[in-house]
Amino acid sequence: MTNCVEFRGVDKSFAGGAGKVLDGIELAFPEGITTAVVGESGSGKTTLLQLINAVLEPDAGEIRVFGASIPALHREKFRRLIGYSVQGAGLFPHLTNRDNVVLLAMLEGWTAEEIEERYRALLTEMGLTADVSNRYPRELSGGQQQRVGLCRALMLRPALLLLDEPFSAVDPITRIGIYERFQAVQDHEGVSAVLVTHDMREAVRLAGNLVILREGKVLQHGPPQEVLNAPAHEYVEMLVKDHL
Repeated sequence: MTNCVEFRGVDKSFAGGAGKVLDGIELAFPEGITTAVVGESGSGKTTLLQLINAVLEPDAGEIRVFGASIPALHREKFRRLIGYSVQGAGLFPHLTNRDNVVLLAMLEGWTAEEIEERYRALLTEMGLTADVSNRYPRELSGGQQQRVGLCRALMLRPALLLLDEPFSAVDPITRIGIYERFQAVQDHEGVSAVLVTHDMREAVRLAGNLVILREGKVLQHGPPQEVLNAPAHEYVEMLVKDHL
């Protein structure tokens, strides 16, 4: 199996911080599945995503995305190859839901026909009806907003999807429906995904690869069942007990 993302000896610190946010990260995320990165607040999860997306630069080491180093130039073009979905959907409040979803495709110069075909397909895949199109994010439920956010992240047919706790603000019942939609879309689109979450149950439900991060260090990684069956650290064991 090939890898969609590789971290090779990556360190990251911030000015004024108390030590490294990420410390000697050595990881490979398999292509075509979801890798869940689990850890408490401050463990370095979001920093990991921002390094993949070239929002941040590592202090040491290298990050490779689909076998290539992150380019030094033209990073906006690089980022458009990657979908990004965040907690609370992160939609522009002054744009309609449709305009939120199709904005990047318009900037990329897609034709009106291409945009409409892709937009309609995503609505269907995410279980949204056409009447959301001309409404604004504030007029939707939290679950609907999150689905629109996923449509936007998937609009350009990215090979890689980065998910920063996108489901945590949604109530538990609605969350189950979004999980099912997300898994169906991932299977259909064949997209690789990196999911940052503090929820072990969510990670085991959605991921084929699991990374446990604490204080900037990787405590354990591998297929979820292997981690559940053989915790390699007392912190991982605690997470597993909470999950079970």
